[in-house]
Amino acid sequence: MREELLIGEIVTGIYKTGKYIGEITNVRQEHYLVKVKAVMKHPLQGDLHMPKEAEVPLFHERRALAEHEQTNIPKSMVRKYEGSIPSYHESLSTAVAELENDLKEDARPWAKMSLEKILLLKADYFK
Repeated sequence: MREELLIGEIVTGIYKTGKYIGEITNVRQEHYLVKVKAVMKHPLQGDLHMPKEAEVPLFHERRALAEHEQTNIPKSMVRKYEGSIPSYHESLSTAVAELENDLKEDARPWAKMSLEKILLLKADYFK
């Protein structure tokens, strides 16, 4: 059995397809409530139930969780974090750039549609 983490601990957590650094603000039976401090990996674009597919009924624009936003993350997706915490803005910029570079190297229709969504998000995130 995994060690129970405590309120106030700094952790990484995977929420949908994004990965974040945050602080535990509440411990629940199956989840930790985590307040976002930084973005490690920007969420993928499109349909969560049909990942990396372009032919879906609705191709979703998926935003990163906002700074200080709180979300329930299953305990199995949370790990203690020991490193330094970058600023939210800096970490979001890095995560978006990494995803954008990966998408530019991918020739699939999903990547093209995702890149269009990321460019829209960039314009909103960094205005």
